[in-house]
Amino acid sequence: MTATQTDPTGVSNPLLNVGFRIPFDQIRPEHAEGAVDTLLALTQQKLEDLAAAPQRAFANFMADLDTLTEQLDTVNTIVHHLDAVISSPEWTAAKLAILPRTSEFYTRLGLHEGLWDALKAFAATPEAAALDPVRARHLQTTIDEFRREGADLQGDDRDRLLTLNTRLAEVTSAFSRNVLDSTAAYELYVPTERLSGVPQRVQDATRRDAEGRGQEGHRLTLHAPTLLPILTYADDRQLRRELWQAQGQLGVQEGRDNRPLIREILKLRREKAQLLGFRNFADYVLHDRMAGSGDRALSFERDLDARTRPAFERENAELVAFYHERAGADAPALQPWDGAYWAEKQRHEQYDFDEEALRPYFPMDGVLAGMFEIVRRVFGVSVSESQAPGWHPEVRYYDIHDEAGTHVASFYTDWFPRDSKRAGAWMNAFITGGPRENGVEPHLGLMCGNMTPPDADTPALLSIREVETVFHEFGHLLHHALSRVSVKSLSGTRVAWDFVELPSQIMENWVMEREALDLFARHYQTGQTIPEDLFGRMIAARNYRAANAAMRQYSFGLTDLSLHVEFDPTGDADPLPYARDIMATFIPFPLPDTYAQIASFSHLFSSPVGYGAGYYSYKWAEVLDADAFSRFAQEGIFNRDTGRAFVDSVLSRGNSADPSELYREFMGRDPDADALLRRSGLL
Repeated sequence: MTATQTDPTGVSNPLLNVGFRIPFDQIRPEHAEGAVDTLLALTQQKLEDLAAAPQRAFANFMADLDTLTEQLDTVNTIVHHLDAVISSPEWTAAKLAILPRTSEFYTRLGLHEGLWDALKAFAATPEAAALDPVRARHLQTTIDEFRREGADLQGDDRDRLLTLNTRLAEVTSAFSRNVLDSTAAYELYVPTERLSGVPQRVQDATRRDAEGRGQEGHRLTLHAPTLLPILTYADDRQLRRELWQAQGQLGVQEGRDNRPLIREILKLRREKAQLLGFRNFADYVLHDRMAGSGDRALSFERDLDARTRPAFERENAELVAFYHERAGADAPALQPWDGAYWAEKQRHEQYDFDEEALRPYFPMDGVLAGMFEIVRRVFGVSVSESQAPGWHPEVRYYDIHDEAGTHVASFYTDWFPRDSKRAGAWMNAFITGGPRENGVEPHLGLMCGNMTPPDADTPALLSIREVETVFHEFGHLLHHALSRVSVKSLSGTRVAWDFVELPSQIMENWVMEREALDLFARHYQTGQTIPEDLFGRMIAARNYRAANAAMRQYSFGLTDLSLHVEFDPTGDADPLPYARDIMATFIPFPLPDTYAQIASFSHLFSSPVGYGAGYYSYKWAEVLDADAFSRFAQEGIFNRDTGRAFVDSVLSRGNSADPSELYREFMGRDPDADALLRRSGLL
């Protein structure tokens, strides 16, 4: 793409002509607006030229349409990414400045009459009828997407869609900002005696955090590496209660209140869906996904709920009995902030297993090295650390080469929490490469997380759950990095969202396999592998309270779907108590009336679509991954032929074929719906 190196203000701008090596060391908030304005103008001109081209063939029409917004997309992703990982008032202002302009452009692109007419004209040509399967799918999905985004709307309806999309972009961005600000604003300083029972590493880290801010005692936050150990191990019940309640109140404080935004987002989404001819937002979102409709996704979740609930009730009765045996028959009833604490005591007694005992075997560098060795053996790719400018000193950069030595991808990692970084873990793509006439262009992606950080005396020692998260995000990264689809819009993770979690979730399976663990689970001081008795206790405890873990995920999926299918955002009902009442049926202890977890549920409300009406995808894909891994379990977890088949059928294919077809190609049959319950010990 041709662009000047200065934006309209005459400022030299590193966001223009961004190549594979992104100059993160030079990019500043003041560059965003000028770069986006320049790229919007250039892309608009390319759009008009494309729509007016007198003759159209795939090479100079569909192929050009495929890459039309490529540079704009990359810059937009960079700006949003930087506001998520090194957030500041300046970065937030930069993101908010470009948000309405980019939202309007993408909406108008889908409504461009000349381009829509040109697309239909090309679809009617003999060349279109003779396209190979991948290009034919590109044509069909493009037509379907234009229709779903309103290309057939006229007059006032077109204008209303533009307004809806712009407002959705603004209000979901505000939701995300409120969650980040609420999380960053919370801190609690406590003396050492209140941390009785909490692992020493957490006590040391929170003390250093307090010292770094000139305070005495320990600084507690709502970041997962601090919050989860407190809820699991702290003997101080009032402390557990205080942090649990603070987490449940994120996004409702004055000046950061997401409650009115939730109703507005639900109203805007429903109006948009109905404007486009769908019954509700879930039907709109799921139209091109494996589930197909909101009702089918609801039935999927409710069926799993019904089949899991007997084990759920049994587990909870056993926990209550255990609690009263230890605390006395007249002890107060268990509350939500007691669950993890007493469950950990029960697990320790039943299995003599404490997850903290595993941490010394999971130093971050060792986990990464072992994971890279696993994918070398299974998928035939090598990963090596390299050098590139990052957005923070903790950022690292890697290259991926295939068996022939071809550079197929690079990626960044950013693993540890900061107050300026959003919570959770995620993978994203900066640049989509793939096969080209002159060879292979590499892909570029990233993985971010909020894992237990290193301290002055020890490396970052991960929990088993954090190890699974690292493997999970790397599965997403491989889906992007190993794509061999020539059409960029069908490449990598651009698949149905209830299929996109298959590559990520299947990677987690290797974490529980002894052969795989021995490649990376080594004590950071002695180099010894996990002792056999500790491994045995870990496996025995693997499905401890599996029904509760499953029901927690069902609660998120069903709350999401119910809000987008059955809740009427135009009525008088309040979405917060509506959501709380649904969640209460999946939590074994009474929820307080003030519980407002939905107000910080960023998966659902921090982008115009995101996981809205799609959170069920995790469980849907978990069925796929439990079933698909059974082939690895049968043929060998390091079987190169099985790994090659998974690359050829899934990881390399993106959205170049229907996901059900790709799954059948790998497994030779449709998914076994019982695979997940069987793996979890619930059948």
